[in-house]
Amino acid sequence: MADTPFPSNLLPDEASPEWMNKGDNAWQLTAATLVGLQTVPGLIILYGGAVKKKWAVNSAFMAFYAFACVLICWVGWGYRMSFGTKLVPFWGRANVALDQVYLLDPAFVGKFPQATMVFFQFVFAAITLVLIAGALLGRMNFYAWMLFVPLWLTFSYTFVAFSIWCPSGFLAKAGIIDYSGGYVIHLSSGVAGFTAAYWVGPRLTKDRERFPPNNILLMMAGAGLLWMGWTGFNGGDPYVVSVDASLAVLNTHVCTATSLLTWLILDIAVFGKASIIGAVQGMITGLVCITPAAGVVQGWAAIIMGIFSGSIPWFTMMVVHKKSELLQKVDDTMAVLHTHAIAGSLGGILTGLFASPKLNRLFYGYGVDVDSTYVGLFYGLHMGEVTTSLICLVVQLIVPLRMSDEDMEIGDEAAHGEEAYAIWGQGDKLENSRYGSSVYGDVEVPMPKPRGAGQVEMT
Repeated sequence: MADTPFPSNLLPDEASPEWMNKGDNAWQLTAATLVGLQTVPGLIILYGGAVKKKWAVNSAFMAFYAFACVLICWVGWGYRMSFGTKLVPFWGRANVALDQVYLLDPAFVGKFPQATMVFFQFVFAAITLVLIAGALLGRMNFYAWMLFVPLWLTFSYTFVAFSIWCPSGFLAKAGIIDYSGGYVIHLSSGVAGFTAAYWVGPRLTKDRERFPPNNILLMMAGAGLLWMGWTGFNGGDPYVVSVDASLAVLNTHVCTATSLLTWLILDIAVFGKASIIGAVQGMITGLVCITPAAGVVQGWAAIIMGIFSGSIPWFTMMVVHKKSELLQKVDDTMAVLHTHAIAGSLGGILTGLFASPKLNRLFYGYGVDVDSTYVGLFYGLHMGEVTTSLICLVVQLIVPLRMSDEDMEIGDEAAHGEEAYAIWGQGDKLENSRYGSSVYGDVEVPMPKPRGAGQVEMT
């Protein structure tokens, strides 16, 4: 048996070194792509459909820009600051991740190259910034957002990612449990989004009072990509095609479905109607809550977590928020405080209660410390609050954080010279538009048609 030769396609060579597992590498790239699709196009069309029509382009563009900007910052310095050589206990040394010698070496964990890990961790960093954008839709100056994204990635995300996820981080060494980003991504983005919303200021009063989705079906399509993409979000974090990855995927979808149904039942019981917007919120809180626990809890725990994630954020959003003057002062457009900060914190707390020692060993390979898990909650909370406030204060010294009231009355056309839905011609602007047409005019200019018999023409 020992003398049986490997099939030729399994023999190691320069392109497939002996240390690399082809199956693990293929799954890791697939999982990363699934997570990337959660943002592009998932959150792009979710945001674009969930906001008022006049903000559809701006909301989608904030996500689109962040995805591109984070990637360049990530390979330029962000990855090594998050997962590289330790500079201080909570931060890595800045360096590029572009050299082939570095990218083709084994990653710090798993049996695949560093290039795969750089891409996998990038999509997580990118979606964190896009989640923050959800709290700021409908009024943030786009140029301020262009500055905020690289600054927050550099001086906030890298701190938390290195501390909790990097093997050299002080909380990772202490044995914290954060399977796939309950603290690193969701708690930090929820707190940062709410904090940034405070500094940016509110939308126009009439927009806060009435902000109907312009396309609920488009919003649902984005939500569907977000849900299915979570297969890679949680299924990719064991860094190996393993039984734990399978468990994480199943737990993710069980918790999410339970949370959605719980939120739906509460909407029907209290308001008398089943709301698709409410169902999407319940879906998101379920996905967020299971994230820190996906591969370290049993299936029955995933259902319990789904019940909690569909009810506690519902209560804080529908009851506590509406009665709290403090919370009412902050205009959190997509309610990221409730769907991400509260749901992520809830997931972290329940992970400490339900994490199975055997499953912890399968994922971490060693014992973990539940107390450190709760320390991580406070660390993520305060880090997001402090660093975001400092970054907003710096940005507003350069450009205003908030658009003018006059521009907010107009929306997309004032911000970008473009509109999401053209209801006349081929996207032509009104002749008396103060802002003129987009810098990208229509390629095709329709020629006037002669009027024929039986032809109806709008006048």
